[in-house]
Amino acid sequence: MNITTSRKLRHHTLLMTGLLAATAAAATAWWVRRKAARADADHPPQGKFVEIDGVRLHYVMRGEGPPVVLLHGNTVTHADFHASGLIDRLARDHLVLAFDRPGFGHSSRPRDRFWTPTAQAALIQRALVALRIDQPVVVGHSMGTMVAVALGLEHPAAVRGLVLVSGYYYPEIRYDALATAPVALPVVGDVMRYTVTAVAARALIGPMVKGMFAPAAVPSGFYTAVPREIMVRPGQLRANAEDATFMIPEARTLSRRYGELRMPVTIVAGADDQVVDPEAHAQRLHRELPASRLIVVPGEGHMVHHAAQDVIAAAIGGETSSPQEQAPDRTRPLPALQVA
Repeated sequence: MNITTSRKLRHHTLLMTGLLAATAAAATAWWVRRKAARADADHPPQGKFVEIDGVRLHYVMRGEGPPVVLLHGNTVTHADFHASGLIDRLARDHLVLAFDRPGFGHSSRPRDRFWTPTAQAALIQRALVALRIDQPVVVGHSMGTMVAVALGLEHPAAVRGLVLVSGYYYPEIRYDALATAPVALPVVGDVMRYTVTAVAARALIGPMVKGMFAPAAVPSGFYTAVPREIMVRPGQLRANAEDATFMIPEARTLSRRYGELRMPVTIVAGADDQVVDPEAHAQRLHRELPASRLIVVPGEGHMVHHAAQDVIAAAIGGETSSPQEQAPDRTRPLPALQVA
């Protein structure tokens, strides 16, 4: 075989390999798009929509009484609060609003701005004004705590109190955030979300959710309320990736201002959280906010709200008296969260 023939053969092989790869990618993208459409059809919106500044924001509203707003973490949707029983528990005594944050569940996420936690907080505040919800207690879980804190810092008069569950409050290197960053990029990320990342997400969603609940088991009905296919849709993968990208710099920015929080703050953490270290985050924030309450629930992980509905309800009602409450010596008493 001469050199010319060998070069032609290599060129032909590369061309065929490229065509096969492109065909496989196109077929995967078609399959992913169909799966996402089917997931949306099988799990339609359960609440209502409010359109704010070009964003179609989905929310559910239950109960009557002093208002409480629930902000979910990454990966999941507002339905996580259904799965945990927290919506039903709080709706006994409160008007409860649970939002799908932008890009999650059935809420849109336009690409005309950077969706930092502060930007999301501004959107939620405008939605509360539109819905005539005055001075709610805001409950955030995981990434939702950053949005809740930003809401308290930027709109302090509009927030009666904060209940922060399993939050990430201080900047530290997170390799999971770095790994997902490319998915947030335009074009490259779009291709990934419909091909390799879509496939990987389906393989990893089970172990990821298991790690979120560990050391507790994943509740038997969790995936019924929060279906796997909803969590791995391309749009939600983008929202996850963008939130992860903004997480570290936003924690750096917000952490410089925690001392400005003047409303009552209750911090809840699972003692065995394997996602966010409670000592490095929850307990550190508690030390920085001397008038805050810290409740550490033994034997629970990142999804502590699935086991601590009564603790969270008591924190909102100002009746927390848990033996796990940890408080350093103070020169002033702890305030209670009063919603009435």
